[in-house]
Amino acid sequence: MASLRNANPRLKNYFKENYIPQVCEALLCGILVTCPEDPLRYLEGMIMVIIKSGLQNLLWDMCIAPSMKSNIRRLSETYLEQLFELDDQLMTPELMIKACSFYTGHLVKTHFCTWRDIARTDENVVLAEKMNRAVTCYNFRLQKSVFHHWHSYMEDQKEKLKNMLLRIQQIIYCHKLTIILTKWRNTARHKSKKKEDELILKHELQLKKWKNRLILKRAAAEESNFPEQSSSEVSLVDETLKCDISLLPERAILQIFFYLSLKDVIICGQVSHAWMLMTQLNSLWNAIDFSTVKNVIPDKYIVSTLQRWRLNVLRLNFRGCLLRPKTFRSVSHCRNLQELNVSDCPTFTDESMRHISEGCPGVLYLNLSNTTITNRTMRLLPRHFHNLQNLSLAYCRRFTDKGLQYLNLGNGCHKLIYLDLSGCTQISVQGFRYIANSCTGVMHLTINDMPTLTDNCVKALVEKCSRITSLVFTGAPHITDCTFKALSTCKLRKIRFEGNKRVTDASFKSVDKNYPNLSHIYMADCKGITDSSLRSLSPLKQLTVLNLANCVRIGDMGLKQFLDGPASIKIRELNLSNCVQLSDASVMKLSERCPNLNYLSLRNCEHLTAQGIGYIVNIFSLVSIDLSGTDISNEGLNVLSRHKKLKELSVSECYRITDDGIQAFCKSSVILEHLDVSYCSQLSDMIIKALAIYCINLTSLSIAGCPKITDSAMEMLSAKCHYLHILDISGCVLLTDQILEDLQIGCKQLRILKMQYCTNISKITLAVKALQTKTGPKDTPGGGSLNLPELESGRRVGLRSDPLLPSSQSRSLLPLTVLLLYYSEHQWH
Repeated sequence: MASLRNANPRLKNYFKENYIPQVCEALLCGILVTCPEDPLRYLEGMIMVIIKSGLQNLLWDMCIAPSMKSNIRRLSETYLEQLFELDDQLMTPELMIKACSFYTGHLVKTHFCTWRDIARTDENVVLAEKMNRAVTCYNFRLQKSVFHHWHSYMEDQKEKLKNMLLRIQQIIYCHKLTIILTKWRNTARHKSKKKEDELILKHELQLKKWKNRLILKRAAAEESNFPEQSSSEVSLVDETLKCDISLLPERAILQIFFYLSLKDVIICGQVSHAWMLMTQLNSLWNAIDFSTVKNVIPDKYIVSTLQRWRLNVLRLNFRGCLLRPKTFRSVSHCRNLQELNVSDCPTFTDESMRHISEGCPGVLYLNLSNTTITNRTMRLLPRHFHNLQNLSLAYCRRFTDKGLQYLNLGNGCHKLIYLDLSGCTQISVQGFRYIANSCTGVMHLTINDMPTLTDNCVKALVEKCSRITSLVFTGAPHITDCTFKALSTCKLRKIRFEGNKRVTDASFKSVDKNYPNLSHIYMADCKGITDSSLRSLSPLKQLTVLNLANCVRIGDMGLKQFLDGPASIKIRELNLSNCVQLSDASVMKLSERCPNLNYLSLRNCEHLTAQGIGYIVNIFSLVSIDLSGTDISNEGLNVLSRHKKLKELSVSECYRITDDGIQAFCKSSVILEHLDVSYCSQLSDMIIKALAIYCINLTSLSIAGCPKITDSAMEMLSAKCHYLHILDISGCVLLTDQILEDLQIGCKQLRILKMQYCTNISKITLAVKALQTKTGPKDTPGGGSLNLPELESGRRVGLRSDPLLPSSQSRSLLPLTVLLLYYSEHQWH
């Protein structure tokens, strides 16, 4: 067995894998110990036993009977060597090497320890050195620890000292700022007080001057029988001559006269020969508006005017004019006419349209609303107006579907961009199909007051009119969500529908995909709109105008979800009137998310408090705000006065507002142009005084339902607010006839005056003022009289600018465009 140590590795592996040494060892040990009579048969039996038990379970004594087994300690490679006493081969060269190595190592270790003991010095000296080193190290660590604590303490002291110095510096700086701000505040208050005193003094002087002017005017009226001119009149003439605009360049003169109406231009032509030449400039007669003088100008003047300026006229407006058919024929002489408005003309017929269409083929804009035209006119439109772009057929109920079919004749009206079919209830689904076939390029469509309009009508229209961008559906109660689904093929930008109960949130579920370019949405008084619709509108990136008036189911959560989207970035106008569920949380969100908001209406939002008003101040771009019907008080107006850019304010029916709140607001709102404080019953003359002092640029004022306003307040208003255009004094029962004279002298630009239930203004004075203001002498062309039975009937009286050529005595009177008069029943009886 020992000879296998140097055998071939292949042979070794073979012996090892097949357990040859173990098998031989077991068999030989069994034969040697047992000494059977027949060894071959014994070996055969043992081999079978080994095969059955498996080579893995092979033991050296498994072939020996249990009684013959002996305890043998194995010291050699096999038990055979020990049994046959062959252990003399156990000392191999490897074992000799190990034994020598161990002996050498032990010898070296023994000698080294002896040498170490001999070479070792005195242990006390070594121990002393170690103690010295230990003491030195300990002292060093102790010093280091003490120094660390000292260093930390000093650093803390330095930090405290530094913070103390900073605090002292801050206190000194704050004290200096306090002194500076105190001085600045005192100076600002002094200047503000001084400025306010100067304004009040200026107001008193102007009011005094105004009263002196009234006295001189009355004195001049008494001395009007004398032919001599007073010195004041002479000086006034001299001042007028010094300010002669005829010396200006022609371009500047045109810019001035463009702001005047036809009546004013004719009046200016009678001032002097130079002014008459200025009124003859060709550019002034490109657009003629006869509607402003429709009640007084005779037909012959219209005909002569059109004949004279026929080559220059581009735009004509006959709205509401009651003219003869022959007068309309004179329009055919204007070959270059581009825009024609004959709406509300009861005498305009198909024959008149025939003459105009033959003579004016270049018309681009045509307004035939509320006229008596029939299918004959509809037949003329495609034949003669090949370039027609804007057409209004609103409330023309005499044409039929067949007339709409004519629009496709000849060259047709394929260039039509704007179409107004409001009130044309006779149009059926087939009529809308005809429109779709002939007007495929329509972009702006208006269909108001159409109770017969259904989803099928809209579907028939949009089948071929896919370019529609603007759509108005007010007064169409039968429109449902199906209409909005059909409109998904159009590129809508503006849509408007009001008072519809069938439109629900389903119309806006995919609004960002179907109408990504929507910029204007008007859905007022739609009870089916909830917060879900606002959540759907939030992804619109181009939205600038949103009207949600009377959508009472909208709350704070819906508006918050809307404002969290990109739609809030560009929003400029937002109407939330009568959205009663909104509170201060919505206003706070508006101030955070709407940097470009200009117009905001929170009318009748009852849950709005003074805290919400504070959030409104943070909307710096805001120009107009409507807080009517809210719980705003003087405190809220004081907060709102911090907003310096407000030009329009409406606080109608806010019963907690008093004079102090309006005065505080007016002091900080010198650019205010529109103010509505109607039905704020606690207000008195003090608010008019504040307006006259601080808000002299006011153009519109409503004090209706303020019963404490007196004539002295209106006198101050007339003396200072010369730019006033609209005034509503309805329900001011203390006002008397004196205010008419004051307004006549002071408010030269007043155009609309509403006087409802002003019971102290007598009808006789009113009639005389109206006659003086609106009519000239009977020998003057265009002179006339006021129909007094209209006043006595208690109906509204509309007094237009009647005199075309007024006399010099009536030029300085009040130029009211509309005078609205309402009287209670008991006053007339």
